[in-house]
Amino acid sequence: MNVVYWGMNPQPHLLFVDDENLLHNLFERLFTRNGFKVTCCASAIQAMDILKSERFDLVITDFMMPDMDGFSLLSHIREHYPTTRVIMVTAHANVQHAVRMMQHGAIDYIPKPFTAADLVERVNGSLNKPIEPASDPVVKSRAKLSVDPAKKTIRYIGESPSIQRLKSVLPRVSQNQAPVFIQGESGTGKEILAKLIHQTSDRAKGPYLTINCANLPRELVESHLFGHKRGAFTGAVEDMTGAFEHADGGTLLLDEITEVELSVQAKLLRVLQEKEFQKVGSSEIKQVDVRVIATSNRNLSEAIGSWVFREDLYHRLAVFPLTVPPLRDRTGDVTLLAKHFVDKYCQLYNLAPKTLAKDLLSHFEGHSWPGNVRELENMVQRGVLLSAERSEVQKLDVYDDFFTDAAPVKAGALSPEDAKLSTISDMERYMILQALGESGNNQQVAADKLGISARTIRNKLHKYSEDGLID
Repeated sequence: MNVVYWGMNPQPHLLFVDDENLLHNLFERLFTRNGFKVTCCASAIQAMDILKSERFDLVITDFMMPDMDGFSLLSHIREHYPTTRVIMVTAHANVQHAVRMMQHGAIDYIPKPFTAADLVERVNGSLNKPIEPASDPVVKSRAKLSVDPAKKTIRYIGESPSIQRLKSVLPRVSQNQAPVFIQGESGTGKEILAKLIHQTSDRAKGPYLTINCANLPRELVESHLFGHKRGAFTGAVEDMTGAFEHADGGTLLLDEITEVELSVQAKLLRVLQEKEFQKVGSSEIKQVDVRVIATSNRNLSEAIGSWVFREDLYHRLAVFPLTVPPLRDRTGDVTLLAKHFVDKYCQLYNLAPKTLAKDLLSHFEGHSWPGNVRELENMVQRGVLLSAERSEVQKLDVYDDFFTDAAPVKAGALSPEDAKLSTISDMERYMILQALGESGNNQQVAADKLGISARTIRNKLHKYSEDGLID
């Protein structure tokens, strides 16, 4: 897709700042083929040095990085390079954080995870936006309030026996203060269930925060959960309020909690038992009233047996253990969900009501859905968009040859044309499997080729195997 930017360099120059080196190759390939010039670096300090010698139209920076966070980089850019736009990317989105970033001059705020198409669209839109003064009060209204999931009315769609049973226990689960542990495969709707529990509880008017434990830098998980004092460690340039303090009086969702290190798990256990915590670098004990909902897509028996996850923490969290069934086991719900998503995206894109063709519904009902409800929603969204002004979404609108097949991606089966891979995670997986294939499955050689650690590759492969994406 060729994009023309009025009054700008015909080839905009982007600077990506992220400490995950594997993403550098992904961003370079994604945006180069979309007509951009791309430079990547791994820290805010490196970015500050690069900015001294090169001009950039847009900086896309992760928020949490070692040495200096994205907010400090944003402040530096607004002070020294006021015509350079900045997009902030974060894995722990909430309204207060979004407002703060945009009040201080970020042109956009993107919560993780995001698709490649969405990122390109947001970059294009940001390059055509006027740059507002950091103190402009209207910036506050532009913060993407959709990052606060508690503001939307949540419904759990499904009529299969397993879902009906789940719905029947929700009132009793919601109307108390006990922790909840939700298990289920990736894409089954664990986070939707967590939001519904919050919305139907007596804490519905309180804050609802989500922390994706798998996406947080390992060395900063404790800081994100409990906060820190200025000077507590290198890069702690100001006091930080943690998730537990922000969620006081409300609900905190700890997504993929099994990814948290054991040392931090012990501190989580203390918060759950004593309802108190200490910020990193502080001796002050803070009291907190937070209901915790935790999720995981891992096999808990294996995680506990291999000492990855504390058994006492699991039992403390699992006062109400809930399991969300995979879509393949929800007989009859596929059509119901598909029609729901058609209505959702027709409203979102201001389109006239649409129906789904019979052969498309038949194909949906026979599919195994390894990506579960998330995969179905993505398919329907694609069909709604590609059917354009037609009133019926046809099979070819969803299963166009231009796109990758909807079946699970197996090792070695990906097309070398990674433009067909729709999400950042798809592209990441393709590059790892490609590097392993070229290195004869030597993980160290593949890691060196990609500029990451062999441990990262092992962790990624384990996750792909759990998700059914490789054999």
